[in-house]
Amino acid sequence: MAKFSRDEINARLRAERDAGRAIYNALCGTGITAKMAARGGADLITTHILAYFRMQGMSSMAGYLPIGDANAITMEIGERALLSVVKETPVIAGILCPDPTRDMHRFVDQLAEAGFDGVMNCPTVALIDGKFRSDLEETGMGYALEVDVLGYASSIGLFTKAFCTTPDEALAMAEAGVDNIIVHYGNSSGGTIGSSTIMSEEDSIERTASVINALEAKHSDLIFTCHGGGIETPDDFAKFLEGEPRLDGYVGGSSAERFPIEQSVPATTEGFKAVKLKR
Repeated sequence: MAKFSRDEINARLRAERDAGRAIYNALCGTGITAKMAARGGADLITTHILAYFRMQGMSSMAGYLPIGDANAITMEIGERALLSVVKETPVIAGILCPDPTRDMHRFVDQLAEAGFDGVMNCPTVALIDGKFRSDLEETGMGYALEVDVLGYASSIGLFTKAFCTTPDEALAMAEAGVDNIIVHYGNSSGGTIGSSTIMSEEDSIERTASVINALEAKHSDLIFTCHGGGIETPDDFAKFLEGEPRLDGYVGGSSAERFPIEQSVPATTEGFKAVKLKR
């Protein structure tokens, strides 16, 4: 069963915020990155299909293709890797809420029984636009199902956090009882497979402001974090806060595990190859 209740997690996160420390949520696709992120002080550890593909050396966007069962993969990573090595940090399951092949309320119950402390909407329909998005919405596989599933998870005492890209999405999630609103800026830049076309810092700040402004009147005590775009390092996030100081923290995906590995593994390999044999 879940180790941390919704109230316990919220209390921990608010204590960090009140102390002036940024909340940091690491999105991890392997047990070792989750274990080390927790050791470094991450407030939350989250896993999902995008992180799984990222840690296979591919773009995390592979998680949006029909090449894997998103919910089965999240459960597999959690049960066989993360939950056994991350003990003192809440572990969150990123799930595909509009999964038409499952009773998603029952699946949330199964996640809690397996030991996950919360859920989030990842992959999310929020990142899909155009006719494909409208087709998903019209055929009953839209964002409203993400709101419904996270609302159910909240009602049974699980911590919930939601990727949002618009004020309307954020308001719907807040009204459903979601604890943490994550403003998503789309694909991340940087590293070997980062996107070269990303949302500008100005547009990212504008998106964040529109979401927080819409929620301030009734939901000002929620945790507000952000993800994606051009924020690659702690210094990038610190600079970003100068433009929107109301954010409480950052959700790191590539910055949590891909960038560190892309930097450290080649450096270590080069070091060993530089050793001269004594013969």
